[in-house]
Formats: sequence, structure tokens, C-alpha cells
Amino acid sequence: MAEENDLERTEPATPQRLQKASEEGQVARSQELTTFTLLMVAAGSLILLGSDVMKKLLLIMKAGMQMERELAFQPSLMMTRFTELALESLLAIAPLLLILIVTAFFAPMFLSGWMISAKALMPNFDRINPIKGIARIFSARSLVELVKAILKTIVIGGVAALVIWNNRHEIMALLVMPIDAGITETAEYLAISFILTVGAMALVVVIDVPFQMWEHAKQLRMTKDEIRREHKESEGDPFVKARIRGLQREAARRRMMSEIPKADVIVTNPTHYAVALRYKNDSMRAPKVVAKGVHLLADRIREIAKEHRITILEAPPLARALYYHAELESEIPEKLYTAVAEVLAYVFQLKRYQEYGGDAPQPFSDVAIPEGMDQPTQFSNEYN
Repeated sequence: MAEENDLERTEPATPQRLQKASEEGQVARSQELTTFTLLMVAAGSLILLGSDVMKKLLLIMKAGMQMERELAFQPSLMMTRFTELALESLLAIAPLLLILIVTAFFAPMFLSGWMISAKALMPNFDRINPIKGIARIFSARSLVELVKAILKTIVIGGVAALVIWNNRHEIMALLVMPIDAGITETAEYLAISFILTVGAMALVVVIDVPFQMWEHAKQLRMTKDEIRREHKESEGDPFVKARIRGLQREAARRRMMSEIPKADVIVTNPTHYAVALRYKNDSMRAPKVVAKGVHLLADRIREIAKEHRITILEAPPLARALYYHAELESEIPEKLYTAVAEVLAYVFQLKRYQEYGGDAPQPFSDVAIPEGMDQPTQFSNEYN
């Protein structure tokens, strides 16, 4: 039963799935929203520019109605005149066309934003598959489109009929108006009637936009197995990642071991902890930890130190404090400056005595550290 549930697409699409769908051109689109926006802009443009456009077209129509004697006997002049009138008509309506072209370009972006996808232009033979075509005809989406078409017919047709009926007397009065005034009034009535009729489409848009978003989300739903597989692909196989982390730790450990011969002193617990310190007065602001470890790793650090004759000092509290609070390949904490300075002073005195003789340094005694520094914290790193 659990396996059957896993095969059901019940989970919302992940961000990766949404991004992939967007790259393939599969985004939520509402044709009704685009059509409504385009028609509303057209209606507003007619109200603002309709009167001037109608006057220009009227002048062009009057000019076209005039027949000169030369045009009747020379067809070539008639074609030239026709071309001029057509160009003037195009220029007269050019502002309206430009506004509609810009609107048609940007209107589809209102729902899902800007998106360019070449994959959407690739041929898809499933679209011409007759079996799938029949299935689409009787699908739930086709039923919704049918309902929308009926609703648009009822709403838009009803509003248009109501507008015409309420303005029937004004429309009849246009018949007795002078032609110039009648054309202007006709343009205004058409624009107002047009915007009222198109405004009725808002009801269809309010229904269609949420449906398109829901339908898009439904199409991109995923099964639990798909989500697990996607997570595995994006995050990587946990076994491979564990192997990589192991190799990285091993490489870091080898690099750390290669730095031990350059250390000045090894501070030990004496058996559980070992921390290697290095200090160059001319290039370092404070001593640095070049290696640290516990248990077997601590034993290995001490072995390498003995092979290279590095001084090993037993200072249990300081060794624990350095291990817990000092990062590898980083300077020691300021709170441990004094304690480490005492250790290094003893080490340098011991080296001078071994090389040049003289007074032997006093045997090293454990140094004091700030209270609580020899205890681990939740951020302490373990190098086992």
C-alpha cells in the first residue's frame, strides 16, 4: 500500500523541478488574461486616440472618393494613388497598432514573468498523435475550456446586448446627425461600448487565472520517490560523499603530519593529547598550531617528534586547552599567550643550552591557564 502511495503524484514540485519546467517553456499561462489585457488596452487607446484616428481616416476616405480625369484613363496613376492612400491609412492607425503590439508582447508575462526557452520551439510529435488528441478532447481541461467558452458567450453577449439596449435612442439619433459629428459620436459610442463589454471578461479572468496556476502546479506534482531521487542527485550519493570526506580527512592528516618536523615543541597530556606548536619571531604574530590529535594520532605525533628530535613537554591542562580551543594551522587564542610564551621560552633556552652550553634551564613545571580552558566546547574539532 505504501508503494502505491509513493507512485501517486501528491507532492508539490521542488524548486529544481520548477526551474527545469521553466527552462522547457512549461509555465502557467492564462490566454484569457492576455486577451483581456489586450482588449482593455485597445479600448483605452480608442478612447484616447479614436477621435483623431477617425478624423484622419475620414479625410483619407474623402480623398479616395474624389475621381480625377487622369486617373480614369491611366491605371498606373490609379495604383499609385491607391498606394498613397493605403500608406496614409497605415500611418493614421500606426499609434494604435504600436500600442497593441507592445501590449501583446508584455501581457503574457503578467502571470509567470519573462521567460525565453528554445525547447518550447522543438517539434513534439505527441501533439499530433491522434490517440492522445482524442484523449485531450475528452479531458477535464477540455471540459473547463468548454465551460469558459459558454461563460464568455453568456457574459459578453449579455453585457453587449444590455449596452446596446440602454443606448438605443442615442444610436438611432446618429442617423440624422451630420456625417462629421456622426462619425465622432459613433467612435465614442463604440469605444465606451467596447470597454464595457470587454470589462465583463474580468469575471472569466478571475476564474481562469487561479485555475491555470492550479493546473500548472498539478501537472508538475512529483511522487515521493522522485523527490528522494532528485535530492540524491542534487546533494550527491551519501556513500560517495562519505568516501570523499574520508579521503579529504586523510589528505589533511598527511599534510598535518608533514608539518610536525617544522614544529618547535610538542605539548602533551602526556598520553591522550598532543599539540605541535611553531613560532617564527620574524614572520608570525603569535604561535601557530601545526598539528594536534588524541589517542592513536597523538601517539603518532609524538613518534614523529622523537624521530626529528622535537622537544616534547608534558603540560596536561595546556595540551587540552590548545586541543579544544586552537584551530589547526591557526594562531593560538589570546588567552593562552602567556602560558605558551612560558613554554616557548623554556624550549628556546633548552635549545641554546644544547647547542652552546652554559647554564641549564630550570626543569619545566606545568603552567597555569585560564579557568575552564581545558574543557571541550560544542564547537571543538576532534582529530582522532
